[in-house]
Amino acid sequence: MRHLRSLEQWELLPYMGKWFVISTAAAILAGTASAFFLLALEWATATREAQPWMVGLLPLAGFVVGWAYDRVGKPVEAGNNLIIDEIHDPKRVIPRRMVPLVFIGTIVSHLFGASVGREGTAVQMGGALADQLTGLFRLRHDERRILLMVGMSGGFAAVFGTPLAGALFGLEVLAIGRLRYDALFPCVIAAIVAHQVCLAWGVHHTVYGIDQVSAVTFTTVLSVIMAGFAFGLVGLLFATVTHAIGGWMKRRIPYAPFRPLLGGAVIALSVAVLHTERYIGLGIPTIVAAFQHPLAPWDFAGKFTYTVASLASGFKGGEVTPLFYIGATLGNALAPLLHLPVAMLAGLGFVAVFAGAANVPLACTVMAIELFGPAIAPFAAIACVASYMFSGHTGIYHAQRVGQAKHVRQVPEGMRLAEMRAYRKRQPDE
Repeated sequence: MRHLRSLEQWELLPYMGKWFVISTAAAILAGTASAFFLLALEWATATREAQPWMVGLLPLAGFVVGWAYDRVGKPVEAGNNLIIDEIHDPKRVIPRRMVPLVFIGTIVSHLFGASVGREGTAVQMGGALADQLTGLFRLRHDERRILLMVGMSGGFAAVFGTPLAGALFGLEVLAIGRLRYDALFPCVIAAIVAHQVCLAWGVHHTVYGIDQVSAVTFTTVLSVIMAGFAFGLVGLLFATVTHAIGGWMKRRIPYAPFRPLLGGAVIALSVAVLHTERYIGLGIPTIVAAFQHPLAPWDFAGKFTYTVASLASGFKGGEVTPLFYIGATLGNALAPLLHLPVAMLAGLGFVAVFAGAANVPLACTVMAIELFGPAIAPFAAIACVASYMFSGHTGIYHAQRVGQAKHVRQVPEGMRLAEMRAYRKRQPDE
């Protein structure tokens, strides 16, 4: 009997029970918030499409969002990067104001035509709401880290309808090349529960169909690797250009509300002159079309440009759905060149550009399986890993750390991606 009591499994039971309760509570909050957000987003998109003139008010909408964050949102302005920083270096509970600010800011951005996503909003709401449970459950710093990861996993899983990918995202996004396995059980529970809660509120996720997957041969594998390199390069360019233009605007325009005012004016004017409505908002119809028939080969560049302009100038939302659009349309354009089925390469681009831009190849591989079926698995793994490798040590999340360098060139462990540029500049002198 004494031997049984000393078994490690007896100690794990209360631990797992505790995190089951905490993860479920956090997931209910994240799933509910994501459901209401998706329903509001559906309304905003339908309203803008029914009233095209509303795009003309995008500069004013940008000013209002910028003014709100400048007045009361500075503590939470960093968004996803704030949550990642708090996981690595816990300091204080994330202010509750993050939830209504990012919710309203994203809906306003979509209502008037900014090209932004939805992942950032769901992850920020999930993380902030979960963090409010820190005091209730009297969690220590190391436990709070797990709780924030739980919130991120729940938000991601609920907004995209991919629970397993959501669980992996919360584990993988923190540091390049390293996973936190101590948070595996809580993140899996949170992702599954948040997804189910979101569905219970009546939310329906977009279905993407791939009718043909090529056989695994030397030729197809080589073609997918080449496509993966292209996807990784685009992910690298997206992260680099967005951060560069965003930094330039902050230096040139000190007063924050003027940045989305200017960015919104440029976007609204270009839409009116060039009739580029297909590149604003989420762009779900175009993503679906990329799986069905060939599109204009420049569609990925159009979405790239409008999304960079929107995010760099300060509109709220996220990068992931625009990256899905960019990847799917890029894959659509590359399919004839690589002699692969259009739907198959659109699906690979859908996940692989995000894998390279966010450094989450495992989450994106599993996402492909959840969205497109198990037949895509080997090619999704190849494309996502190739994209991840080719994108280098860059990423859309500046607070992401380097846990393990991607290749033989060593990068200091624990370095933030925001510090990478300065580190590289110092190298020749050392």
